[in-house]
Amino acid sequence: MSRLSTFRDRCDRRSIASHLLLVAAAAFCASALAEPPAASATPAAPYIVQSHSGPPAASLVRRVGGRVTHELPIIEGVSALLTPTQVARLRRMGTVELFADATVVTQDDSSSYVSLSAVISPGTTLTGTEIPDQAARVEIGADRLLAHGLDGSGITVAVLDTGLASTWSSLMQSNSGVSVPLVTFSADGSKFEDYSGHGTHVTSIIVAPYRTPDGQPMGMAPKASLVTVKAFDHNGASTYATVLNGLNWIYTNQATYNIRVLNLSFAAQPQSFYWNDPIDRAVMKLWQAGVVVVASAGNWGPLAQTVGVPGNVPYIITVGAMTDNYTPASPLNYKLTSFSSTGPTFEGFVKPDVVAPGGHIMGNMDHNVALLAQEHPAFQVGGDDNLFIMSGTSQATAVVSGAVALMLEANPNLTPDQVKCHLMASAHPAVTGAGQLAYSVFQQGAGMVDVHGAVQSTSTACANVGLNVAADLAGSQHFQGSARQAANGTFYLVDQNGNQINSQGYLWNNSYAANTGYLWNSGYLWNNGYLWNSGYLWNNGYLWNNGYLWNASDTASTASTAAINDWVDQQ
Repeated sequence: MSRLSTFRDRCDRRSIASHLLLVAAAAFCASALAEPPAASATPAAPYIVQSHSGPPAASLVRRVGGRVTHELPIIEGVSALLTPTQVARLRRMGTVELFADATVVTQDDSSSYVSLSAVISPGTTLTGTEIPDQAARVEIGADRLLAHGLDGSGITVAVLDTGLASTWSSLMQSNSGVSVPLVTFSADGSKFEDYSGHGTHVTSIIVAPYRTPDGQPMGMAPKASLVTVKAFDHNGASTYATVLNGLNWIYTNQATYNIRVLNLSFAAQPQSFYWNDPIDRAVMKLWQAGVVVVASAGNWGPLAQTVGVPGNVPYIITVGAMTDNYTPASPLNYKLTSFSSTGPTFEGFVKPDVVAPGGHIMGNMDHNVALLAQEHPAFQVGGDDNLFIMSGTSQATAVVSGAVALMLEANPNLTPDQVKCHLMASAHPAVTGAGQLAYSVFQQGAGMVDVHGAVQSTSTACANVGLNVAADLAGSQHFQGSARQAANGTFYLVDQNGNQINSQGYLWNNSYAANTGYLWNSGYLWNNGYLWNSGYLWNNGYLWNNGYLWNASDTASTASTAAINDWVDQQ
């Protein structure tokens, strides 16, 4: 039996319920729905409990004397505090899945925390008049849409992150005379304030309406409405329970606020198949409900198979980062950033789906309270205390979320699958002068986003082909992508008959192409999604990274939990 099939057998057994999941980045906190814990000499620990059939998870937890801390209908479950005895009783019932939850309080070790993809270089200083323009909106064609009156009006974008600076409203008013419609929610019950700076920076890239020195709005969709959910603390620390509580709130309030787009600028290392991971399942549920979910690939590149949760979900739009190499309007100098995470996923899906500007992007954060601003004052822009430069797939994801808001304003009837199709069909992959792909599809996906082209696109059936999110969530079908790995370690794509697709540009062997001089052209697409066959074995040479193996007790290693995407060199 192959190593993968052994892993899959374990994932399919009921014992998956005991797997320790990676943690996502802000602290776990009980909700007002909580019940008093049962008396026990052994302290209770946090768990995620799911019940897809039979009695509700909440009633089962209470039946064994556990304490429900959050109701999570988005995953048909709850978060709870349980003693070992209560855990054992729940497992004996045989109708629930349990996942041990935990909190990560450090962001120093990239292998042990969830990542909010922010990167910065300690070696660059911006002073005086060296104020960068927000070239990203020009590079993706958003400026051309603004000239035709598209600015995100009528579209609500939700951002789940570290919160938003309390100075946001006054900052918007003083700079533009326009106040962005704003709804806030704290998933852990703490004060709604951004003590990190990451959430405010990401949010400003999406919707900030005031002008940069080049006369362009800072935000991609400057008139979009905004819902911000705080699920990460000042260190970017969180738990699955807190992130799920935030996602559940968005799901519950989607219709109330007409939420059409969700920005998730974090990535956590996968430790199970996408259909088993609770955050992945919650994201799939939101996609099914009509929310266009945009997630960062992560900052763990350039090695292959480094795309994180929830970017590994095949349905959603996963974003990698490119940079204009400090030469805006000179596409021949553009290149993929070295930190951008690379596919395929462990289920064989091509990721990222697209790339977008993610190098040295300008955005807001409150220098008085934001930890990132205080730790990296050299990246303050000119004399403005609240403008800072950051790089990362977080920033690239925000660019795409703003682009999606423009697409939906232009055509509100687009489904999430159609949005993804139009984005991919109009993207421009980097190619050499000879017309060959400069980077593989596992590095750049369909290529760099062109939102102007996406709005005009009439392409159909070019994304999520062969997938069925309803069946996936129900557990009746799961899916594998078209990527395979050869015995020599390279990855390649196959068609539905198992035949290798033209290898040009589709091979990836853990090398990184840092050359410049590539054209960002058009013309490469693939269909992904084949029914997962229970008898399917990955070909010889496909190995699961040691960081994702379960030990003999069916508990995930705590060495590969979750992380805030760590700082890397500015690019």
